[in-house]
Amino acid sequence: MVLVMLCMVLFSLVVPRMMGAAEQPRFMYGIDVLDELRCSPLQRKQRVGLITNRAAVSRSGEADYRVLLRHGVDLRWLMAPEHGFEIDVAAGELVGESRLGELMVHSLYGASRRPDVELLRGVDVLLFDLQDIGTRAYTYISTLYLAMDAAREAGIRIMVLDRPNPVAPLGRGGFVLDPAVRSFVGQFEVPFLHGMTVGQLAFWLQREKFPEVLLEVVPMAGYSAGLFGDEIDGFRFVPPSPNISDVLTAVAYPATVLLEATNISEGRGTDASFLQFGAPFVDRDDLVAALERFSLPGVEFQPVKFRPTASKYEGRTCEGARLLITDWSSFRPFRTSVALLIALRDLYPDKLDLETNGSFFDKLSGTPLLRKMLLAGTSLDDILAAAARSRSTFDPTSPLDRLYR
Repeated sequence: MVLVMLCMVLFSLVVPRMMGAAEQPRFMYGIDVLDELRCSPLQRKQRVGLITNRAAVSRSGEADYRVLLRHGVDLRWLMAPEHGFEIDVAAGELVGESRLGELMVHSLYGASRRPDVELLRGVDVLLFDLQDIGTRAYTYISTLYLAMDAAREAGIRIMVLDRPNPVAPLGRGGFVLDPAVRSFVGQFEVPFLHGMTVGQLAFWLQREKFPEVLLEVVPMAGYSAGLFGDEIDGFRFVPPSPNISDVLTAVAYPATVLLEATNISEGRGTDASFLQFGAPFVDRDDLVAALERFSLPGVEFQPVKFRPTASKYEGRTCEGARLLITDWSSFRPFRTSVALLIALRDLYPDKLDLETNGSFFDKLSGTPLLRKMLLAGTSLDDILAAAARSRSTFDPTSPLDRLYR
């Protein structure tokens, strides 16, 4: 009932004001829709908490918390996920408590990654407004899961302010999470590339995990799942973490992120994180030649040499390959990811280490099966077929689908 109300308000009050010559609503984030409604769903002396960071801005670039304060919302505190509110903390490093003027910023990547239930009981509604990048291993959707679980336990409403999935046109790919390897980089059973917005994921989680949670979603206006972030007029891509600098990197991320659990550098500590990869023992020309044999759609490979200033092989010269994504619409990140792992496996069987960090690899990929198939010499087509079988029963339907065509 709440969703129906919000959608009716959206289309009766907001959309008609923004109809252009083509009779299409202009793009608006969930926070913009709330702004147009003068935050009326949050009035009547409701106490509010907000999970956010610096990337959560409006169409005009205004911070979401400032939009709330401008409308007199009783905002009690903020919570920040991995990388901190300022998005300046490296991946995996703990985030401490901080202040933003008079607002306390509680950490969701410190002693605990789940919102404190007693703290939640001091508010009436918990807002969630984070920019995801569409890959399960990116931890902001794990924060969504834990926030919904904590809000359910506290007996308070959770309101998700929806934002685009900037890589939605890539579709779904990879394995659905095996619960046996559940972790913070894979909290619930969706594909590696899930193709959903945070609002759609919230409805999926309510249906599958938390049917009793008091969920509301403020939809976007003028959003189409058929557009990459760069194609949406009015979409501002503020880097949501230190190494995701633009939409191109978000597109490449699912193709190279699994290398985090190997002894191959995924480009951290360079100006092309997730866009290049390599190691001191790699021959760049051999690697590129091996990758070209796969004839992967939408991508070419350039031999590179780089020296990371941080992370793996800091200060050491690495050879490898750089992804040149030539056609985003035909690029298949998971196919590319498996191909490069097979190429490295075949070129360096004694040096590519899939076992030392095997547990982490399984958590990132969402299954022990991928690692086992790679070690067994399984072909690319057979691995992709296994992943497709794991996705065959996944049901992504959401009440937002009819709005986001």
